[in-house]
This record gives sequence, structure tokens and C-alpha cells, in this order.
Amino acid sequence: MSSFRFAVNVTPKPGILDPAGRAVEGSLGHLGIDGVHDVRIGRRVELTVEADDETGARDVVDRLAGELLSNPLIEAFAVEPLGAASSAVSAGAGER
Repeated sequence: MSSFRFAVNVTPKPGILDPAGRAVEGSLGHLGIDGVHDVRIGRRVELTVEADDETGARDVVDRLAGELLSNPLIEAFAVEPLGAASSAVSAGAGER
């Protein structure tokens, strides 16, 4: 068996009210930021799956995303393969 890393990005479906996104968008003017619109707030889940091959691992992730990690009535998800490298983030521009 091998290990496969994936990220599942979950966001509200188009047309579904996103109060958090609207709040962020409403605050942009106070920060002097122009030209940003259609802000949507979601969540990201990263996971490692043990499987015989990437197709089998992807099948597991698709099932988890559709049945557990998202609400199919109001949310959409996208699965992103991350490869074998660690997804740990070092302190960068976004962290203080």
C-alpha cells in the first residue's frame, strides 16, 4: 500500500447565501482595498489515504467529500491531489 495526500475544498454552491463572504467583502473598503468582489468563504480538509493506487485513494476521498465533509444540498467540493510531499506550511507572508 502507498500513501496519497489530498485536499478537499468545500465552498457554498453558487446562489447559496454566504454571510461570512459578505462580511469579508463588506470590510474591504475599511482596509482601502478596491476591486475585490464575489468573496466566498469555505473550508479546506487535508488528508492522507492508504491505498493500492491513486485511483482507489481518490475514490475514498470522493466518497468522504460527498457523504461526510460537505452538505450536497448547499455545498460543492473539489478534490486536489497534493502528492507525496508534506503539506505543512512554514511561516510565510500570511503568518505573523
